[in-house]
Amino acid sequence: MEENVLSEAEMNEKIQKAIEDFGYNIYDLNEYDYHLPEELIAQTPADKRDESKLLVMNRTTGALEDKHFFQITDYLHQGDVIVRNNTKVIPARLLGIKESTGARIELLLLSQDKKEKDVWTALVGNAKAVKVGTEVVFGPNKELVATCLEVLDEGLRVFKMTYRGIFYEVLDALGKMPLPPYIHKQEGQNDRYQTVYAQVEGSSAAPTAGFHFTSELFEKIKAMGVEVIDVTLHVGLGTFRPVKTDNILNHKMHSEYFEMNEYAAERLNLAKEEGRRIIAVGTTSVRTLETVYHEYGTFKACHEDTALFIYPGFKYEAVDALITNFHLPKSTLIMLVSAFSSRENVLKAYQHAIQNDYRFFSFGDAMFIHD
Repeated sequence: MEENVLSEAEMNEKIQKAIEDFGYNIYDLNEYDYHLPEELIAQTPADKRDESKLLVMNRTTGALEDKHFFQITDYLHQGDVIVRNNTKVIPARLLGIKESTGARIELLLLSQDKKEKDVWTALVGNAKAVKVGTEVVFGPNKELVATCLEVLDEGLRVFKMTYRGIFYEVLDALGKMPLPPYIHKQEGQNDRYQTVYAQVEGSSAAPTAGFHFTSELFEKIKAMGVEVIDVTLHVGLGTFRPVKTDNILNHKMHSEYFEMNEYAAERLNLAKEEGRRIIAVGTTSVRTLETVYHEYGTFKACHEDTALFIYPGFKYEAVDALITNFHLPKSTLIMLVSAFSSRENVLKAYQHAIQNDYRFFSFGDAMFIHD
């Protein structure tokens, strides 16, 4: 992540250099805007996961092909390595009551403390009402009590959780799936707000590019001689927090926890040595792979936090092709995808998708970007 330590003169120089190199100011948030008709925001998932649309784009030329997702096999080759994020979304949305006043308080659990398992950082609705010492109770019999330990900025708070039994069982009983705010119907879709390969609990949002895969499609892919590797990144604010600064260099990326095991590192290093393609499923897999490779110059078993912010000008070193959904305007995700190809190619592809009634965002259709 590029630290915001530049003086105004240095910032202006950087912007001028970007204009010379790219023909536009890559740090201007408005450069990543586009208009999306509201009816193209997918409110429900496709009837069958792999029958969603697939827009195939050449990374260099921007050439486009309209396909369906099950046709992804037409673009895969023996020896390719697909890397997917096996994180599992938890029912992280909790609706409670402030013990002292009865005020309604909503928590979105984001991350568990690495040392104290009952301490969580959460994004709080009505955050001004929650101060150090505030107790928020959940359930008719106070099955869960969250006591505020620390006040952070941007509506974040740190809580100590008190409960009886096993925390994730309590959370299953009390919590709701944290569907994005642009999905208006919040009920009855929990089973589809997970990938079929979700294993490791800890995300407050789903790695949605993986929604399009079925177990049967993975079996077909593996039978072609394509290797499938899992990494873990628990999705939180770093992925879905909106950019609120006109100059994206001033945007603060929140860190997210990731893991790469020894087996994954070994197989990925072998693929690199043999010149085989590494195909990332989703932006979270990209951030995991690029974080490790940029940090160590190789793939390495590790479990760390990443605050890597990828936007045009970033040099990809780990990823050769990308499967991704269509992302919100002005989001860090559309910047990441733009950096993989170009802003011009990506925005042209998005306009093509709009004109051809592709569905956008979490439950929407997919892109495959490759050379």
